[in-house]
Amino acid sequence: MKTNRTITRQMAMTILYQIFLYNKNKINFNTCDVIDEVLDGIEIDNRKKIDTDFLFNIINGVIDNIDEIDKYVSKYLENWTLDRLGLTDQAIIRISVYELVYTDTPDLVCINEAIELSKQYSDEKVSKMINGVLDKIYHEREDNGE
Repeated sequence: MKTNRTITRQMAMTILYQIFLYNKNKINFNTCDVIDEVLDGIEIDNRKKIDTDFLFNIINGVIDNIDEIDKYVSKYLENWTLDRLGLTDQAIIRISVYELVYTDTPDLVCINEAIELSKQYSDEKVSKMINGVLDKIYHEREDNGE
C-alpha cells in the first residue's frame, strides 16, 4: 500500500510536469490554479490521502530553488543534460534533490522514492541515471558533513 507521502510525491510530480509544460510553451498561468486543477481531477477518496501541506512545500520548494537544484543535478549528469530529460523525469529528479538538500526527509527515503517513481514513469536508463545522480549528491553531502 502506498503511503500518503508517496501518493503526495506522485501528485507533486504531476503538478510540476504541468508547470514545466506551461513554462516550455510560454503559457501564462498561476501555480495555485494548476494545483487546484489537478486536485479537482482527483477522486475525493484519493484526495484524502494527499498531505496538502507536504504537497505545497514540495511544489513551492522546487520552484523557489530550481536554479540551485538544477546546478546539483547538472554537476553529476554524465552524457545527459537536464533539458534532454522528459518533463516527468525532470519533475522526479527535482523533487528528489529538493527533498535531499532542503528538507529533513531521510536521505535514503528521498532516493528510494525517486527510484520508485522513475521505475513507474520512466525507462530503465533514466531510472539508473536518476539513481546515480542522487547517490552522488548524497555522498557529496555526507562527505561535507551535511
